[in-house]
Amino acid sequence: MIPDRGAERRLPADDEVLAAGAAALPADGAAGVFGAALPTAERFAELLTGPGVVQGVVGPAEAERIWDRHLLNCAAVARLIPARCSLVDVGSGAGLPGIVLAMLVPGARVTLLEAMARRVAFLEQCVAELGLANAHPMRGRAEDLAGQLMADVAVSRAVAPLDRLAGLCVGLVRPGGRVLAIKGASAESELTKARPVLARLGVTDARVSEVVGADAAATATVVSFTTPDRRISEHSGRSDARRSGGKPGGQVGRGAAGRGPAKNARPNSRRGGG
Repeated sequence: MIPDRGAERRLPADDEVLAAGAAALPADGAAGVFGAALPTAERFAELLTGPGVVQGVVGPAEAERIWDRHLLNCAAVARLIPARCSLVDVGSGAGLPGIVLAMLVPGARVTLLEAMARRVAFLEQCVAELGLANAHPMRGRAEDLAGQLMADVAVSRAVAPLDRLAGLCVGLVRPGGRVLAIKGASAESELTKARPVLARLGVTDARVSEVVGADAAATATVVSFTTPDRRISEHSGRSDARRSGGKPGGQVGRGAAGRGPAKNARPNSRRGGG
């Protein structure tokens, strides 16, 4: 996600739009990281620094560092994603990292989960213009869709502190799936603080990793863990008797009860993405 100033957002000045256009030029090393997907990444950078800024999804200051701070950072995580899987980007915001991962892992089915309507509209614009048939924006909140989405992998970036984010992600991932939270310098301290919550959730193999992409041009600090084989309530610590029946590569969509995602999910500006 990229900060967007919320209620304080304003239309950028002409000189900011011009600067944003210059910022859309690829950074050094981008060609080695994105490979054949570079033209798609370049167009995505244009959308982020153009319509994204104008629509208030991307803060004007972020446009100047869209490649180094955002696109390359997200691209580093692609090496952790199975070639064929279902993936949910929790609090997708401007499509970081979900749209980047959809470009680089074409065999992944990517759900871009976002609570705020204007951000979902921007995601739909990006997916259509980039021709990403494997990416699907969905409006909703993680809390409301727990148990209905059953992804192999959940990813998130700048959504919430790990002790709160963990419970949101576990509810959207099949038993035995993976959660990848892209963090910064606070990763170790967040993991330490979150360990009691992770223990109650029953997750395993929680760790901080420094991920380095092609030619060392793309790097990311990632907190990862594996979800338990059985659901465990964060509040009671007891195993949930219901089995999800999720399998590797399973479809993201309807849950075990056959219900689709809530159609009237309410936006939550506190963790909506962008």
